[in-house]
Amino acid sequence: MLLSYRSRALPGLWQAQSRLALRSGWICSGCRATPAAVQRWSSSQSSAGSSSEKPYYITTPIFYVNAAPHIGHLYSMVLADVIKRWQQIKGKEAFLCTGTDEHGMKIQRAALKHGMEPKEFCDGNSNKFRELVAAANISNDFFIRTTDQEHKDAVAQFWLHLKHSTPESLGLYKGSHEGWYCVSDECFYPEDLVRPSIAPQTGKKIMVSTETDNEVEWIKEETWFFPLTKYKDALLKLYDENPGWIKPAHRMAEAREWIENHLEDLSVTRPASRLNWGVSDPEDKTQTIYVWVDALINYITKAGYGSKWHTAKDDMGIWPANLQVIGKDILRFHTIYWPALLMALGLPVAKGYLCHNHWTMSNRKMSKSLGNVVNPFFAIQRWGIDPLRYFLMRNATFHKDMSYSNQLIGTVYMKELQANIGNLFYRIAKPKSSVRWSTLEAVTAFRNGELNAWAEKHDKDYFDAVFFSLESHLSESPEAFCKEMDDYDTSAAIRVVFELLRETNRYVSDTKPWDLVKNQDPESRVLLNWVIFNSAEALRIAGILLQPIMPTKASELLDALGVRPDRRTLEFAAKGKDADYGTESKPVEPAPRMSKWDTIFPPTASADLSDDELLEHLRVALLDKTRNKMNQMAELLVMEARMGEEAVAKLLAETHAAKVGA
Repeated sequence: MLLSYRSRALPGLWQAQSRLALRSGWICSGCRATPAAVQRWSSSQSSAGSSSEKPYYITTPIFYVNAAPHIGHLYSMVLADVIKRWQQIKGKEAFLCTGTDEHGMKIQRAALKHGMEPKEFCDGNSNKFRELVAAANISNDFFIRTTDQEHKDAVAQFWLHLKHSTPESLGLYKGSHEGWYCVSDECFYPEDLVRPSIAPQTGKKIMVSTETDNEVEWIKEETWFFPLTKYKDALLKLYDENPGWIKPAHRMAEAREWIENHLEDLSVTRPASRLNWGVSDPEDKTQTIYVWVDALINYITKAGYGSKWHTAKDDMGIWPANLQVIGKDILRFHTIYWPALLMALGLPVAKGYLCHNHWTMSNRKMSKSLGNVVNPFFAIQRWGIDPLRYFLMRNATFHKDMSYSNQLIGTVYMKELQANIGNLFYRIAKPKSSVRWSTLEAVTAFRNGELNAWAEKHDKDYFDAVFFSLESHLSESPEAFCKEMDDYDTSAAIRVVFELLRETNRYVSDTKPWDLVKNQDPESRVLLNWVIFNSAEALRIAGILLQPIMPTKASELLDALGVRPDRRTLEFAAKGKDADYGTESKPVEPAPRMSKWDTIFPPTASADLSDDELLEHLRVALLDKTRNKMNQMAELLVMEARMGEEAVAKLLAETHAAKVGA
């Protein structure tokens, strides 16, 4: 029956492909994929052979435009952007694709609710996502809209290949489908994944998905099917041969469990009478292609499918993607449906997936009804994009949902950015006018061999305990950072830099360069330059490593240190790799007082929304030493580097309790 249908449909295929050829300049060869091609990429997709010959290609999900952007969308964008920029400072050419998903029942209903045509509705919301991309300093190379004609042509070609250029029994077939369909999730759910519930607004009895708690409705309709169950063995083989294909591991286990226990053939069209906002079947205008099939193809549209290449025999340019960033709610579509569809056409699957969790507001699920949905544009205005990027990457975790709050950001901003990075920078590179040292003099002393000559004479005595105490951190931090970033653990990577700079703040407090500079003997001057050089190296290395995370602030830091633009790649992120930077200190009399608003991390309107309890403990414990909040926070960093975080927290709590009790 399938063969006879295909025989009858063949003239329609050639007519449709001829129409497509006029637009794209491509004439289909009509060659049929072989069964071997279907499984070829299940065993070879992760090999290193092709990855070194093509640019690094990373994608975000395309964001659904039924509502305005939220903080989760921003996080996905920033995460992908950080990984792309990381590849670039490693010396690789890299491309990033993002965009908007604009078809489907949700869009059709949302537009109707707003009294607008679907395209007009999509134009407005898609522009909001494009504006967010710009505001977040995302270095995307492509911004795709599924309403673009280029994409609709690619979907039509992909669809015709699925229908007519796949091995027998592995392509599309027509049938009747009934089941539980969720408009919000745009997918069918099997019987064992739905349950009865009560609609909170109306008290009406409804059925919902057990995965998302969104309402489902029973639907029966004529549709085209993709034989997903026929790809079960090929999918499991792909998973077996590539154990790190989906990160983190528990998400891979989740996807595998779905393949083993819930796999069903996939309904891949909807009657146009019910859904007309989408890409029509080129041969049957009564059927609209399933929104997820349409959406997933975007990743190869911008890689040139349908315009520059059409089969795996062609030069596929940047495809396959090296990494696809996705949220946990779209895991199944990307790691089961998408690879199976690619296998059907003999195309390579992506080399890997990174699946992230969702953000909550102060550990509560974000909800419009609760009024706690974070507007990413407001957040950027409030904190600045680089500090916000830093926070999102610092607090990211792939093992549970992440908590967002202004109190958390305030603490991170003050402690890690202002007191740790900013304070260290101004102590070393912009010293007070009363002192006479400069990073240029220190780096010059290193370049001339003065520091190494001094170090060779003093590596066994007292100096080893204090003046050499930063050496291990300088040598170990870049490698540790690389390891974490290559594993996509931005939080752990940031922790490496934080600890390097915290140790450097401790190092400066222990070596007291402000005392060394007062001594006139040559030995003290060399010792001073040794301290300033090591501290400047920590800042330079940190600036290079932080570029993907805070591109603007890291550039400001490196500019202020006098680091040349061509020496900001990963190969220079090691002690002594750059001996040609530094700035001269030119004290002015009388010394103008630097405005705190001109600093690299200026005060924010919300700076006092940091952790109140911590600040109160610091105020009480360090009141006798300094009343300045920034100096108190800097002192805390030094104490943590010396004693450890847990010991300091305990000491502060005990000191606070004793002084308050007294």
